[in-house]
Amino acid sequence: MLFKTDLPSNKRKAFKNALASGKLMQFPGAMNPLTAKLIENKGFDGVYISGAVLSAELGLPDIGLTTLSEVAGRGHQIARVTNLPTIIDIDTGFGEPMSVARTVQHMEDAGICAVHLEDQQNPKRCGHLDNKSIVSVDEMCRKVKTAAESRTDENFIIMARTDAKASEGIDAAIDRAKAYIDAGADMIFPEALWSEKEFEQFRAAVDVPLLANMTEFGKTELLTTKQLENLGYNVVIYPVTTLRIAMGAVDRGLSVIKDQGTQSPLVDDMQTRAELYDLLRYEEYNTYDKDIFNFKLA
Repeated sequence: MLFKTDLPSNKRKAFKNALASGKLMQFPGAMNPLTAKLIENKGFDGVYISGAVLSAELGLPDIGLTTLSEVAGRGHQIARVTNLPTIIDIDTGFGEPMSVARTVQHMEDAGICAVHLEDQQNPKRCGHLDNKSIVSVDEMCRKVKTAAESRTDENFIIMARTDAKASEGIDAAIDRAKAYIDAGADMIFPEALWSEKEFEQFRAAVDVPLLANMTEFGKTELLTTKQLENLGYNVVIYPVTTLRIAMGAVDRGLSVIKDQGTQSPLVDDMQTRAELYDLLRYEEYNTYDKDIFNFKLA
């Protein structure tokens, strides 16, 4: 709150320049602002904000039930606490082209650096589930064109995600990607590719920056950063990883408390109070008010 981060315009410009560098950037998913701060402290390149995670946090499946205000609000909460660039999932854009324009402007106002817009029909499905339905190329191109034309910052990245590989095959997915680029997409997100060979095939056919989705328990082979860098990809996201790690630990921890009547066996695996306060920069708030931090940790 009291410690201002870099201006969104500066973060967007830096991200756009980094996309042209040829370096692979790692963007772990942040389920909340605190996770985003930890991602920055660990030295990652950026923060990803997953629609699936936001839905799950609300106790909802990832089928397009979240609203623009919910997604933009969480995006703003996360983007404002980190100097890293943020990419956010806007699903199918929350409506038709006019709604897509409003969505893009909301995300700009929220301090986001890039959005990805997908070619599924609404209600959408998780990208790694079967039986996804996709819109026509023309309909998606209208949305992409609207998104590109409605941004006010030229460095705000419009990314088109295509889910076509599962239903139409990789050649059709590549053709769609090329059409989306012609419509104004700065970057492409080919969802649910299966193998290193398919990632290589996409890279060979498309000459704009590409994003690789390394999500667990899905259809995609989990490739290393070295493999993806060698393939020429620009960004890799780990969208649900931090949520899955956290929920797995919470699940096991609650079982220990229920079975043993105490959390004592779990303490060594916890983030300590001191570590939390350091991440929050608690003591630095003392600069503004001596009464806030007037104690010593044991």
